[in-house]
This record gives sequence, structure tokens and C-alpha cells, in this order.
Amino acid sequence: MLKQHLQFKLSQKLSPQQIQLMKLIQLPTQAFEQRLKQELEENPALETGKESSDTTEDDFEDSYDAETDNESINAEDINIDDYLSDDETPDYRTQSNNYSPDDDEKSIPYAAGTSFNQFLLNQLNTVYLNDQEWSIAEFLVGSVDESGYIRRPISDILDDLAFTQNIIAEESTIKKVLKVVQELDPPGVGATSLEECLIIQLKRKEVTPSIELAILILEKSFEQFTKKHYKKLIQKHSITEDELKDAISEIEKLNPKPGGSYAGNNRIIEHIVPDFSIKIVEGELELTLNGRNAPELHVSREYNNMLEGYKNSKEKSKSQKDTVMFIKQKLDAAKWFIDAIRQRQQTLFITMNAIMQYQREYFLTGDERKLRPMILKDIADTIHMDVSTVSRVANSKYVDTPYGTKLIKEYFSESMKNEQGEDVSTKEIKKILETVIGEEVKKKPLTDDKLAAILKEKGYPIARRTVAKYREQLGIPVARLRKKI
Repeated sequence: MLKQHLQFKLSQKLSPQQIQLMKLIQLPTQAFEQRLKQELEENPALETGKESSDTTEDDFEDSYDAETDNESINAEDINIDDYLSDDETPDYRTQSNNYSPDDDEKSIPYAAGTSFNQFLLNQLNTVYLNDQEWSIAEFLVGSVDESGYIRRPISDILDDLAFTQNIIAEESTIKKVLKVVQELDPPGVGATSLEECLIIQLKRKEVTPSIELAILILEKSFEQFTKKHYKKLIQKHSITEDELKDAISEIEKLNPKPGGSYAGNNRIIEHIVPDFSIKIVEGELELTLNGRNAPELHVSREYNNMLEGYKNSKEKSKSQKDTVMFIKQKLDAAKWFIDAIRQRQQTLFITMNAIMQYQREYFLTGDERKLRPMILKDIADTIHMDVSTVSRVANSKYVDTPYGTKLIKEYFSESMKNEQGEDVSTKEIKKILETVIGEEVKKKPLTDDKLAAILKEKGYPIARRTVAKYREQLGIPVARLRKKI
């Protein structure tokens, strides 16, 4: 049986312009500049740079509907004077007095070079190999990951060579060529394990008693070394504590990720361009928006002249009417983009200013213990904007402070209660935890239970498992692995 019923549903839809504005807000400085360049290339009615002195200072008139279907508009109905009255937006409309122009700023946004694999192949050209060995070496180099390791078993490499390269080789041949690859720079490249990587690097060094002992420990007692069972190592190798300390010192100088040290790795290195700057001027915080986020934009004089010509012409042909429709479309888009840039500037500044005021004590001192618990909703409620808008700013923007350049979202954190019932930031607790671990006696590092007890004494009653979680988030290993002799 077919039943009919009414269902009422309330939904909120964003206009295409609102969606575009949200995307603009999310863009960091460099990506924003690329977006601006793209818009300037695609819309000839939009221009950048200062206009001549004869520009008008009329505000934009909201006399056009940005969402009007252009095809349904009659060219005769277009009020050309609305466009002629705001042919160029004066400088003060697209600038803000809360940033420095950064005229002399010179920044190289990207650094790229030869790929890591190509760097290794170039070295192979200096080594004599027959055709089969060269093909195997090339395949092995292609198997090197960005850390510098070949992590695939020899048996898998043999199968792949047979199926994909039609190369039938003995395992001994693969191992022979692998040794050649492992002689390339940087030292340790082509290793199949951390143990092998460290040993390769040590064997490249000048032989000393400490180096020889370090190689022996890695070859014969690698597991005990990684677990820091120092007493067992001293007994097993009949050495003194000082000899062990010297050997470990040599191992600690090595690079566990030789591929990561090559600047031309397959990744492109991006240099951070701060979107904001916070300075302390006469004891007060001063916030500026990077001038590159506030370009000078105006509507093209040439396009307005074209409209004026159409207005003054006595006979209006169909081609002229089609032209004026095209011009109107481009002018609408240019006006909207200029307005969107203005809204972006305002949103960025208001959001960052609210964050700066909320964390005033921290920005004045740089003491992370003074960071207040802060979530996105706290700022959204302060500036009367949506949480998603604050998130777009916080997740993609950087701020230059007297204490370094940081991603804004790093200043957000959850809270917990201390013994006095006050809300304290989890960042504050992590900072104290980091300080306590930094001051511990390394011969007898503190366990998570002891760390929890110390924090409780300081007024932060948190469980051992929470201490373990915070410690892991800080990238600090367990007590046994922090032990030093």
C-alpha cells in the first residue's frame, strides 16, 4: 500500500561565493598568492597595483545581484552607471592599517634539487659493472626508501627482477651488487636494517679501539644494546664502564636515517611564510597581518571604458549586447573577489587577535606554563563566528612570535583540574613533565609511576597511564631507554 506524507526539513545551504570565501580563508600565504595569481590570469577585469590619481573614491554599490543568472539578464536593463561609478577601488578599500607592507621581504618558497635515487644512480656511473650487475644495481637503488634503507628481502627482489626485468640471477650476485650500493654516499645507504646501517657507517671511520668495540657490540649484542642492558654488555665483553661509554658515544654520532640527510630527497622542501607577526612594543602586544595577504586590487579601467563606450553608442548591435554581458560577468567576478579578499583579511586578523588576547600572558612571557586551556569554540564564541571558520585559520596559518614561528593550532589544548579545582592546560602539564624528565638523573631515570607521584606533589593529580600518554606525545621513551651510563 502506497502512503504519502509530508516531511519538513530545515537545511542550510552555502552559496558558491560563501564556499569560495571559506576556501580563501583556509589558504596559507603562499597558496593564497598562487590563488590570487590564478584569478588575475583568468579575469582580465581584475588588476593589481596602485591606480592613477584620477581614481574615484566611491564605495562599491551593491546594486547587482551576485547570484543572478547572467543568461536571463537583458543587456538593455543593465545600469552601466553602477559600474562606471566604482570603476577602480581606491587604495584604502583593499588595504588595512594592521600590517606592514613587507616591501623588502625576499623569500624563496621552494627548494628542489636532484632526487635521492638519481643522486645514487649518478654515483653508480663511476663504478665498473657488467650489464646484468648494472641492471640489478639500478633496481636496488630504485628500492631504496626515503630513509635510505632497502627493506625488502633478497628473495622478493630476486622474484621481482625475474618477473619485471626478465633478469635471472643468483642470490649471491644480488648480495654482491648490494655491497656495491652500500658503498655509495651517504654512508649507511642501502642497509637492510638499522644494525647493518650503523655498522656500515662505523666501518667507514678510522679504526680506533672505541670504533672496534662499537662494531663488536652491534654485531654480537645488538638487542642488549638497544635495551640498554649496560651491565650485561660490560660482563659479556669484559670491558670497563668507561670503554663502554666511549663505544656508545661513537654509535650516538651515527645517522640512523642516512637518506633523510640528503637535501634533494624526493620531497620538496617548503619554507614557512608566517601569516601573522606578534611583537612586544613597550610592554604591549602588537599584531600585524603579513602584507602579502593584503594585495592592492582594483577593477580594470579598460573594462569600464568599454562599458562607457557601449552606453554612449547610439546603435546597439547584438554583438555589442553580447559583449556587455561578458563585461558585466567579469566585473561581477572582479568585484566579488575584491570583497572576498577584504573579508578574508578581516576574518584572519579578528581571529588571530582573539587568540592573542586569550593567550596574552603566554605571548608576553613565552612561558608555556601560562598557556590557558583553549578550544576552537572559545575563540568562535568570542568573535561570533562559526567553529569551522576558526578551525580553517588555526589549522593552516603560522604566526611569527618572539619565541619562534609556530602553527596557530599548537596554542589550542584541552584542560583538566588541578588540586585547587582550577582549569589548567594539558600543555602546561606536558611542559612540567618534560622539565622533570630533563632534570632526572640519567643513570636512574624516573618511571611513569614516579613521574605521576611527582606531578601529584606539584598539584596535578593524574594517573600513571595519562603520564605515559603525555610522555609518548612528547616523543620521550620509557625510563629504561632513557638510561645513560
